[in-house]
Amino acid sequence: MTGHREPPGTQDVPDLRLAGLAVTAWLSALAGLQLGARTAVLVALVAAVAAGAGALHLLGRLGRPAAPVRRHGWIAVAVLLGVVCGASATAARVAVRDAAPVRALVESGATVTADLVVRDDPRAVRGVPGRPAMFLVPVESTRFVGPDGGSVEARVRVLVLATDPAWRGLLPGQRLTAEGRLAPPRGGDLTAAVLRSTRPPAEHGAPPTSQRAAGALRAGLQDACDPLPDEQGGLLPGLVVGDTSRLPSTVEEDFLATGMTHLTAVSGSNVAIIVGAVLLLARWGRAGPWLAAGLCAVALVGFVILVRPSPSVVRAATMGAIGLAALAVGRPRAALPALAAAVTVLVLVDPELAGDAGFALSVLATGGLLLLAPRWRDALRRRRVPAGVAEAVAVPAAAQLACAPVVAGISGTVSLVAVPANLLAVPAIAPATVLGVVAAALSPLWPAGAGFLAWLASWPAWWLVTVAHHGARVPAGTLPWPDGAAGALLLSGLTLGLLVAARRPVARRLVAVVAVAAVLGALPVRLVASGWPPAGWVVAACAVGQGDTVVLPVGPGRAVVVDAGPDPAAADRCLRGLGVREVPLLVVSHFHVDHTGGLAGVFRGRRVTTVLIPSWPEPAAGRDLVRAEAAAAPADLVTVPAGWRYRAGGVELTVVGPPYPLRGTRSDPNNNSLVLLATVGGVRILLAGDAETEEQRALLDRPPPGGLRTHVLKVAHHGSAYQDPAFLDAVRPAVALVPVGAGNTYGHPNPAVLGRLARAGARVLRTDVDGDVAVVVRPSGLAVVTRGQDQERPA
Repeated sequence: MTGHREPPGTQDVPDLRLAGLAVTAWLSALAGLQLGARTAVLVALVAAVAAGAGALHLLGRLGRPAAPVRRHGWIAVAVLLGVVCGASATAARVAVRDAAPVRALVESGATVTADLVVRDDPRAVRGVPGRPAMFLVPVESTRFVGPDGGSVEARVRVLVLATDPAWRGLLPGQRLTAEGRLAPPRGGDLTAAVLRSTRPPAEHGAPPTSQRAAGALRAGLQDACDPLPDEQGGLLPGLVVGDTSRLPSTVEEDFLATGMTHLTAVSGSNVAIIVGAVLLLARWGRAGPWLAAGLCAVALVGFVILVRPSPSVVRAATMGAIGLAALAVGRPRAALPALAAAVTVLVLVDPELAGDAGFALSVLATGGLLLLAPRWRDALRRRRVPAGVAEAVAVPAAAQLACAPVVAGISGTVSLVAVPANLLAVPAIAPATVLGVVAAALSPLWPAGAGFLAWLASWPAWWLVTVAHHGARVPAGTLPWPDGAAGALLLSGLTLGLLVAARRPVARRLVAVVAVAAVLGALPVRLVASGWPPAGWVVAACAVGQGDTVVLPVGPGRAVVVDAGPDPAAADRCLRGLGVREVPLLVVSHFHVDHTGGLAGVFRGRRVTTVLIPSWPEPAAGRDLVRAEAAAAPADLVTVPAGWRYRAGGVELTVVGPPYPLRGTRSDPNNNSLVLLATVGGVRILLAGDAETEEQRALLDRPPPGGLRTHVLKVAHHGSAYQDPAFLDAVRPAVALVPVGAGNTYGHPNPAVLGRLARAGARVLRTDVDGDVAVVVRPSGLAVVTRGQDQERPA
């Protein structure tokens, strides 16, 4: 097998001739999305004039001995052309987005009937507790019919926020008509409007054949994974086709914490695995480069059909096709120009990609694999590291380093466990992906065989879940970092500086010594003096969204937990941050989902001995969830009357409410919440559940021994307006904790309630503003510590 040979000495020199064109096209498209069509057109005109003048000047100097000047000059012209192309393409699309007829409908909040084409899979999002589930559906409109019957023809992007379950099963390419109210989009992309719909869509015809085929294969894969455990059965479709609908939120949180979240979405790595498997078979069969590239192209097209040709999949396939182009011509150095050309074309075809974090991660990861991984692999091999080990270390390290600035900008953290975790995950990714793809392809023909292959794939999937689970629990596994564009640019600058400095042996050794010293010096401080949980804490209220999770420390690694909030991942993160490994008592104050939805997160990886529940059995869905989780643990499930006492370690607990069953109130489940009076380290703490005015008055009528006066009050029902003033005056706390979700639609917390508590001398802390909050005991008295604060504050 022969191919084109690179000139001697040039193989290690990266070909960056098109890099300037790609980068400026990308950045100008991003700027155009933010600044609008007029500004983008002006920028394009200025760049076009400058590029034209520069090109004429360079053409006039042809034949003169100034080659280096001309080379640099043509690079500058290419950079200007990138600005012209990116700004022009974006201006054209933004002008369509901001067309006057559509903007008038959006600004008026009109109720319209819209003809739409689905662009991507509907995605379910966690709704507000007590509200219907919501689906996000990216679509493209063809026509709007306004309330007056007037018709507006417009091919613009629209995001549908739907609550009817009929939206769940739609496929990309499906044509439909929907009714709803228009609202302004968030901006920064090509979405022209948001359509809020509560009705089912009217479908017109069938989806495209390719999408129906893909839907059948995806459904077959889900059926094959049904018998598997939840974690592996939910992860495998995510690995293969990006379908995370069954993935437990706790697993998703672990993958995010360990920098492995790219495995749960279709990316260039999926394409590389499938194409690589076909390439190995082709080489085993002694196929030539063109035949091998053709077979890989067929596999690539088939994989795109399987996972559906959505924008993210097309992006991933384009990144994978870069390797095919280099393979076909036998020139590895052609991969970088191919990457630059692909970036340019994708941004010009769809300028919205310029602001997509997934696009940036795909490009950076591919660039890291092309620029850094081969050099690092060869350097390791020169140091007598085995070839397979060198490859396994270099690939995840290069991809992680390239993507780290974007990840830091998004999350505000820098992961110290990402590279080791991804290195440990490498052996399992390819077997799980290949077996999953074969299982999906086989499912329509032989479901039993597909189920067997899915079972085989569940073992490497189990390994990935295990790596993520333990990686997420490494102390100080992530370090705080400035978020947003500033944080991303700062880490980019530091990374580039380190890469440049590391090319010199002396600088490389110095960088290594400084890095090791920094880690060894910072980690003990991070572990010992992280500030969370703070020393001497007696109660903590965690920020888990619109819900409650309150923790009382029993001893090292042990705590009483009161309520679990709405989200398992948030509950697990709360307890993990507090170092809680065992829960001798879990109290569910009542069965609303904002107190029970996160139960799986409390049970995950922890021994829960007893679950205390209220006698009021409604709502039934929450009651059944608690019973199922307790049975699966297993844990004892108990119901007790008012006056029941519990003691463990430093916690003394008494159930004080409800003193008697309450019926016919504004909310019987809330007004039959378990109300607890706890004493921890001499501090009296009243945990009021969601008790409203009726239960609060009942507590005033039948107060517990010693009265209601306490040092700390967990304010009832997220600080709602349903508080009895006499009850608040009777408690008169020094600290009032308000667990509440940011941006909730209930009006929680009520300003008048907070004002009354503050005027009575209470220090009021809200989890939506202050994050996780802990009350601590100091020689000078009570103090409060909020997670992320460097210093405590007196109560």
